[in-house]
Amino acid sequence: MKYIISTIFTSILLIGCNTSGKVANDLAVNNPISTAIDLTQVVDDKAPVIVNPGRISSQTITYYLPKVVQGTYAVSDFGRYIDDFKAIDYEGNEMQVVEASTNSWTISNATKLDMITYMVNDTFDVEGVEGQNAPFSPSGTNIEPGNYVLNLHGFIGYFDTLKNNQYTLDVTAASDLVRTSALQQATAKTSSDGKIMTSSYFAPRYFDITDNPMMYGNLDVEEFQVGDIKIVLSVYSPTGLHSAKSLKETMNTMMQAQKAYLGEVNSTARYDIYVYLSSSSETAPRGFGALEHHTSTVVVMPEAMDAGALASNMVDIVSHEFFHIVTPLSVHSEDVHYFDYDKPTFSKHLWMYEGVTEYFASIFQIDEGLVSEEEFYAKMMGKIQTAAGLDDQMSFTVMSENILDEPYASNYFNVYQKGALIGMCVDIMMREESNGNRGVLSLMKELSNKYGKNKPFEDDKLIDEIVAMTYPSLQGFFDTHVIGTTPIDYSQFFKKVGLEIVEGRKVETNYIQNAGALIVGANREEGYIHFNDLVSQNSFWSENGVLPNDIIRSIDGTDVNIQNANQIFAQVFSWQPGKEVAVKLEREGSEIEINTTLTQSYTVGRSLQEKEGASQTQQNLRKSWLKG
Repeated sequence: MKYIISTIFTSILLIGCNTSGKVANDLAVNNPISTAIDLTQVVDDKAPVIVNPGRISSQTITYYLPKVVQGTYAVSDFGRYIDDFKAIDYEGNEMQVVEASTNSWTISNATKLDMITYMVNDTFDVEGVEGQNAPFSPSGTNIEPGNYVLNLHGFIGYFDTLKNNQYTLDVTAASDLVRTSALQQATAKTSSDGKIMTSSYFAPRYFDITDNPMMYGNLDVEEFQVGDIKIVLSVYSPTGLHSAKSLKETMNTMMQAQKAYLGEVNSTARYDIYVYLSSSSETAPRGFGALEHHTSTVVVMPEAMDAGALASNMVDIVSHEFFHIVTPLSVHSEDVHYFDYDKPTFSKHLWMYEGVTEYFASIFQIDEGLVSEEEFYAKMMGKIQTAAGLDDQMSFTVMSENILDEPYASNYFNVYQKGALIGMCVDIMMREESNGNRGVLSLMKELSNKYGKNKPFEDDKLIDEIVAMTYPSLQGFFDTHVIGTTPIDYSQFFKKVGLEIVEGRKVETNYIQNAGALIVGANREEGYIHFNDLVSQNSFWSENGVLPNDIIRSIDGTDVNIQNANQIFAQVFSWQPGKEVAVKLEREGSEIEINTTLTQSYTVGRSLQEKEGASQTQQNLRKSWLKG
C-alpha cells in the first residue's frame, strides 16, 4: 500500500486461516462456490450479489466479509456495507440468519441452504461523511453509472470452513462497458438483444478473489510490454481530462527502468494498473494512493491534477506498488501467507514490506538515471525530516505487530519514511562490508530464491536469517534501531559514502510543507484550515504576505474545510512553479486575496551534499550505492 502525502492531513489535521476438512477439500475440487454480481440491477448505488456454496454437510455455517484485507493495515469492516442479507433453502424459503458480528452471519440447518443473497453498498460515497471511517480508497468499492471499481473483497465473502474452495464469479453488466480484470476470464455470454453481457471468471481459492480487482465502465485502456510482462493500464477520468494514452509513456519509461533494476526478478506474465481519478464532488473518494496485489495495483488520485503533476505522482506510487512483487508478494511471513481476514495477525517486518519497497521506489530512479543525485538526496532528507515529526523512539517491530492499535496506528505513515531509511542504512552497510558488491536488492533476491511466493518464513527468525546470510554488523543495527528504540544517526551512514548533512541551508520545498514539515493546521471546533507558524519560513507564502493563523477560505475557487482538506491539499502538494493560483484568506475578519503565479518556494533546512575531501574509498562506496 502507498499513501501519497495528502493522507497525513487527515490524521494530523483532524487529529490466514487454512482450515479445511475432507468435505471441504472434496468440495474444493468437485463443487466450486458459485457467485454472481449483477450491475444491471443496481438500485441506489447498491449491487445485488448471489452466493451458492453447493451442498453443505455441517448443521451450522458462517459467512464472512473481510474485516481487514491484505496490504492494508487498518480495519475496513466490509460487512458494514451489506444490506438485506438473506439465506434461502432449496424450497425457496427464507432461513433464519443470526448476524454474529459486523462482518459475519451464521446460518443454522445449513444442510438445507441453497444460496445467500444480499445488496452491497459502495464505500466511495461515504468517504466524505463525518465519522464513517471508510476503507482506504484504493481498497474500496464504487458502484455508479459509468464506473464500477470492483475490489472483490467488498462484494464476495467466504464460508468459515470453505475458504480454500474454488470460486466461480459471474459479473453481469451493460455490454458497452469496457471491462478489465486481473482474474482469469473463462467465458462471456451476451443477451439476445446484445445489450447485456455476463463475464464468467474462475478463482482457485478465496485469496484469488481478494487479490484480483476489476474495473468496469467508461474506461480508457492501453497495453505495453516490459520484458516478458504485459502491462495493462486502465484509466477512469470522469471528465476525460486524463487518459491511459497520456500516462502510457510515463508508465512505460518508469517500468522499463524498474525491470532493468530488478533484473531476473519476474513473478508474473501480466500486471494491471487500475487508475481511478476522483472528481471534486462531496461523494468522491479522497484517500489518495494505491493498494498492491500480486499482479496488479489500484490507484486513486485527484482528477484536477495537471498532467505533469499526475505523471510525477504516478511514478512514485506505481513504482512502489510494482516493487511489491518482491516483498511481501515473493518474500513474506506466515502472517501474510495464512492471512485471517477476520482476526488478522501482523508481521514484525513492516520495515521490509513497506519500508524497503519504498526505498526501492526511490533508489531505482537514481540507479536508472530518472532523477539526479541532488533530487535523490533531497527525497531522503525529506524522509528524515518527516520521520522526526513522528515517534522516532518507537520499536519498529513492536509497531508492526500492533499496527491496528494506538499509539502504533497513528505512526503507520512512518513505514514510508523511517522504514525506507532503514532500507537505505542496510544497503549502505552491506555495500561497505562487500566492497560494493552486495546491497539490499541482492539480499531480497536471495530471500526470494530461498522462499518465494508459496513458502513463508518464520516471522521471529527473519532477522537472524538475514544476519546469517549477510554480515554480523547488521545484528547490532537491527537490535538497536529496528527492534530497539534508539533513533538512527543518519550522518554516520552518510559519512561512509562521503556525504554530510549541512544545517541552515536554503532548500527547495513545496507549497504545503517546509522540507517535510506541514505549514498548515486545523481548528476542529470551527471546522477551518489555517496556516501555522512555519508559514513564515516558506518563501512563496511569506513573500505574498501570508501570516501565521491566516484562515484558508478557498483555493482556485473551491471552498476549503476540514471535510475536503485531504483532496484540496493533495493538489497543492503537486503544484509546480508557473501555475496561476487564486487563494482567499481570512485575517481577523477581513478577506485577503492572493492572485499570482507560483514561483519556486524555499525554506531554511538541512541538505545533503558531498563532503569536501571525501576519500576515494568513500566515493567508490557512494558510486556502488547509487549506481550498483
